[in-house]
Amino acid sequence: MVDVDELVAAARVVRLPMRVRFRGITAREAVVFQGPAGWGEFGAFPEYDDAEAAQWLRAGIEAAYEGWPEPLRTVVPVNATVPAVAPSRVAEVLARFPGCRVAKVKVAEPGQTLAQDLARVAAVRDALGPDGAVRVDANGGWTLDQAERAITRLLEGGPLDYAEQPCATVEELAELRRRLDGACDIAADESIRRAGDPMRVAELGAADVAVVKVAPLGGVRAVLEVAQALKAAAGVRVTVSSALDTAVGMSAGIVAAACIPDGNAAGLGTGGFFTADLGEHPLVDGALRVRTVEPAAQQVAALEVVGEQRDWWLARLRRCAALL
Repeated sequence: MVDVDELVAAARVVRLPMRVRFRGITAREAVVFQGPAGWGEFGAFPEYDDAEAAQWLRAGIEAAYEGWPEPLRTVVPVNATVPAVAPSRVAEVLARFPGCRVAKVKVAEPGQTLAQDLARVAAVRDALGPDGAVRVDANGGWTLDQAERAITRLLEGGPLDYAEQPCATVEELAELRRRLDGACDIAADESIRRAGDPMRVAELGAADVAVVKVAPLGGVRAVLEVAQALKAAAGVRVTVSSALDTAVGMSAGIVAAACIPDGNAAGLGTGGFFTADLGEHPLVDGALRVRTVEPAAQQVAALEVVGEQRDWWLARLRRCAALL
């Protein structure tokens, strides 16, 4: 284990301003640090307790002190991500994802209605055209009955590549999948990355797709182990996605996606949500190239947070390190 004092000495707390509200926030905070293998990131969302957040720190330590496996390919196709915006803003959002033919649309936003979700998805379908594919992501925001009704209504406008975490629990996902009877693939996200046992999704037949994220699962190697186990146990296809990472953390996600044979279009195109970042992963023809970001000192300094918020993050880092 890396010495915690060494980690704290290397740590820089940064805040990345965002173009649109996403996951209820308008700025993304994280800790970044440099080690012998490169840069790592610790950016567990504030609502996560220390036990969950410790896995995010484990992923950052892997990146900075161990490095990653050799990828199988050099580029990774990605999906566009459309927040819970008005239909009039859909074209503006999709313009940040040049060449993407798959879009993931946020639905079930607190305070919004199914009618708003239907209008947003319809606008995305229109913008992508007949050769595009649409995914929806509810972040567990629907009850079982709401999910069945919403997905049925969404399918009236056209097929869905999958519906991501429509309900909160694994048991609900399994029952919804039974009710839909193959009409729409179901993807599990929180039921994997926030679960004590990610394999319950396979055991209960709760998903067709696993959405896996490097930081919450504890690193690239952990993602590859979970992906391999889920595919072997239940034939579940795998999508690697972002946890709203900075360009530093995104490097790990891209490598993980590039290490998975026959992976789906990854949910790694979220860098466009930031007005400033620690580096760039240029999106070209709907794909990202495997590359490692090493932020310049001036990039870090321009986004660095000091004072009480810095102290909060460094205290959290120490607590999480003690759990590893």
